[in-house]
Amino acid sequence: MSPEAVAVDEIATSGLPARDRLLAAATALFYREGIHSVGVDRVIEVAGVTRATLYKQFAGKEALVLAYLRNEDAVLRGMFDDVAASGRAADGLLDLVVGGIQADIAHRHTRGCPFINAAAEYPDEGPVRELIAQHRDWFRATLRDLAAAAQLRDPDEVAGALVLLRDAALVGGYLDGSDRIAPTFAHSARIIIDAHRA
Repeated sequence: MSPEAVAVDEIATSGLPARDRLLAAATALFYREGIHSVGVDRVIEVAGVTRATLYKQFAGKEALVLAYLRNEDAVLRGMFDDVAASGRAADGLLDLVVGGIQADIAHRHTRGCPFINAAAEYPDEGPVRELIAQHRDWFRATLRDLAAAAQLRDPDEVAGALVLLRDAALVGGYLDGSDRIAPTFAHSARIIIDAHRA
């Protein structure tokens, strides 16, 4: 579910089940306003549910934060699944990934990376930081596998460079405008990929 998928003032009347309304409210509010600045009362109000309903669906705020981040992880994994199902040759899959990330920067994550944002609010070890680390490990490993399948030189270096570039583009898009940064990300990513072709 996109942070922009349902307008905040429409979530309570969206017809979604209570759990989905809570997750939609948490996603929109946590992403736009920050996790620590949004209390459970605000999530409950936007979702149009009772406090008892929230605690029936989620053990507490941290469980809701973890669900929000797992949902963000699932969306990115879904993009990679769509790329894998495209039937493109291995050397074309990375180009589709670059295009998907470019679209994400331009249209979906216009206020930075939800994982970087969450890491800034959770500096200490714990379940949130563990989930962030798992997500980043998966992302880097998946890019490495795609680079290896495309027979690029030094797939680890390619993956590391693309992770770094995406991180910078998501932050830069928030600061300088995603419409300016997204094309620059794609151009730079393709330079990296082309530079590692055998």
